Amino acid sequence: MGVRVLICDDHRLILDGIKRALENVPDFEVVGEASSGSQVLSMVGRTNPDLVLLDLRMPGADGLTCLGQIRKRYPEVKVVILSVSTDENVIQTVLKRGASAYIVKSINPVDLPSVLRQAMEGTVYSAVGLPEAGDSAARAAGLTEREAAILSALARGLSNEAIGKELWIAEQTVKFHLTNIYRKLGVANRTEAARLAYQHGLVDSPIGDH
Repeated sequence: MGVRVLICDDHRLILDGIKRALENVPDFEVVGEASSGSQVLSMVGRTNPDLVLLDLRMPGADGLTCLGQIRKRYPEVKVVILSVSTDENVIQTVLKRGASAYIVKSINPVDLPSVLRQAMEGTVYSAVGLPEAGDSAARAAGLTEREAAILSALARGLSNEAIGKELWIAEQTVKFHLTNIYRKLGVANRTEAARLAYQHGLVDSPIGDH
């Protein structure tokens, strides 16, 4: 069963690029396009998508407004936000409002299908910053399961690209998670993150002492 995707963006170039990125992937079907925020809700009702790719800035109604409407009327539909912004506050706001993922438009189109699959499975992002149940050291530090897995891979010395391949997520997604991990742990870079993770028992093995 393929994933039915509705694309909402007012830039023809972006629309065509997304369609091209998905058209040769067997488990995706583009069921509609919207170029204005005012069209989005009616298009969701008409095309019955599994996932909506939604530009954050659109004429008619902005992406956040559309996101709220979709979550209220069609809670089973996954929403992935597209934006040029890398502002962490914007990303946090979008995820807290119920988006399944946040994709920066500079993403390599080749990575798009894997990110959307993760969004459908609910593993690209959970609600970042919310406390989670459980008493593991990673959760005590406020890390999601996905962030803990990335931290563990980082502590083993893997590059962002290698982490992405191991966890089946885009390199851009790894970078977003690392931003959140550094913020939650109060560190500035991957070496500090790995060392802190080991000291606090968040990962099993230390990185080298270099």
